[in-house]
Amino acid sequence: MASTEQSMDARRRVRGHAPLVVRGVLVLIALGLALVFYIATRVQPYKDDGSALKSASHETLGLPPCNFKRLTDLPCPSCGMTTSFALLVRGDVSNSMRANWVGTGLAVLCAFLIPWCLVSSFRGRYLWIKRIEAILGFLVGTFTVLMLGRWGVMLLLTLFD
Repeated sequence: MASTEQSMDARRRVRGHAPLVVRGVLVLIALGLALVFYIATRVQPYKDDGSALKSASHETLGLPPCNFKRLTDLPCPSCGMTTSFALLVRGDVSNSMRANWVGTGLAVLCAFLIPWCLVSSFRGRYLWIKRIEAILGFLVGTFTVLMLGRWGVMLLLTLFD
């Protein structure tokens, strides 16, 4: 009996089927990302005069100001990310890009990941890819480099301002 279950598990792995726990995690990731987008709809990314904020919109949720900015008077590496998400969910792409273009790209990727995670979970295997580890490493590395690169440019612009 145990050897039969082991051979069934081995066949599933050979055919690329994800274990039940992986499928559950994919559903949880999709739900978490959906929650992020819901929270973005609660953020107020516009000033009273109707113009778009470029950062600090997280404060409209009652969150404190950014400690990095408060202590250094410089933008933090993810400065404008929340504002970017909040503007994008309202369809304001140009102001989203102005707030933080890396955040806009991350929001688009996250919007794509919600259905991808659900479809992959229900199929029992990853959609369009065989192994997720390399893709995740590439995406995390790419967004980290882009975010830090953007931050470097922002710091240079701040110095010459």
